[in-house]
Amino acid sequence: MKALVAHGGGPTAVLNASLAGLVSGCRGRFEKLGASRFGFDGLLSGHLTDLLEIPDSEWDAIRLAPGSTIGSSRRAIDPDAVAAALAAAGIGTVFLTGGNGTMRTALELSRRGVHVVGIPKTIDNDLAVTDHSPGYASTAYFFACAARDIGMDVAALPSPICVLETLGRNTGWITAATALARRDDAEAPHVVLLPEIRRSLDDIAAEVEQVYRRLGRVVIAVCEGQLDERGLPFGADVERPDISHYRLASNLGHTLAQALSANLGLRARAERPGLLGRSCGVYARPRDLAEAFACGQAAATASSGVMIALDADGETFPVPLELVAGIERGMPPEFLSDTEAFLRYLQPLTGDVPAWATAFPSRT
Repeated sequence: MKALVAHGGGPTAVLNASLAGLVSGCRGRFEKLGASRFGFDGLLSGHLTDLLEIPDSEWDAIRLAPGSTIGSSRRAIDPDAVAAALAAAGIGTVFLTGGNGTMRTALELSRRGVHVVGIPKTIDNDLAVTDHSPGYASTAYFFACAARDIGMDVAALPSPICVLETLGRNTGWITAATALARRDDAEAPHVVLLPEIRRSLDDIAAEVEQVYRRLGRVVIAVCEGQLDERGLPFGADVERPDISHYRLASNLGHTLAQALSANLGLRARAERPGLLGRSCGVYARPRDLAEAFACGQAAATASSGVMIALDADGETFPVPLELVAGIERGMPPEFLSDTEAFLRYLQPLTGDVPAWATAFPSRT
């Protein structure tokens, strides 16, 4: 009995925890667990490493590291070629860790008779059915802390407008999480823009000006996938315009800052933590690490054609791949209209964002 594991899409701060959980769950159940380096490259090139030969003492350290110790890939694959390579190598089970695109690949392999199990992984939190995804809470916490600390800096030396561009692709789960840092309306972020709600530049500028007149400074949180009322990224450059699902502005925050500066006659700057937001291991949340590990363990004994999901309490359960493959879950209406309801959902996943001490709590 031989199995294989491959990762797809961007890494997270807890992806190696899922891998460690899978290794733990596969011990005693499989003869070998081959690591296909960088997606299916390892399989197709015939270079596989047996992860079961690595002792648990090493996995105890690897599980805490960000990134992916076996690498990942965003390259499109030929399901028929992969299925043939698996058969030729005598591999009976495949574990695929990733988001909705990776689950689409898993479904295609399942339809070709491959015993395949999906392990959830996405900072964007846009996988369907699962209450939340491993990787999300850690990135959400990072950006909440970033908003808090940028807010402290701007309050110390007031800069008229600061735009914090977050990750999240086409959904606002990460951007909305920045509100976790806010204890009152004088604290950052002062304006939160969510891609599920398209806004015109004039509309955004009016809100920013209102905050500026009250506080003399404005910190804006905006998702990398934010669009205006016409469905355009405010004049920003677009990466991969030929792939609609991954079409993102490469400089959204900077372009929006420039546009607001021109519109309001105020100085504006942009901050874009980018990859640091998903790879900062010191911000990995304890619950996120534990749930990532649990998803990997559960996958080892799951039936074919399912993805492991999490309920609100962090318990795992299987969901058919057909219900998650290629499906992007945006924030529900109740969270878009009620920030407090969203924060009640988020806080158990991340924990509180501690406030820094100050002699002037309101900092108005």
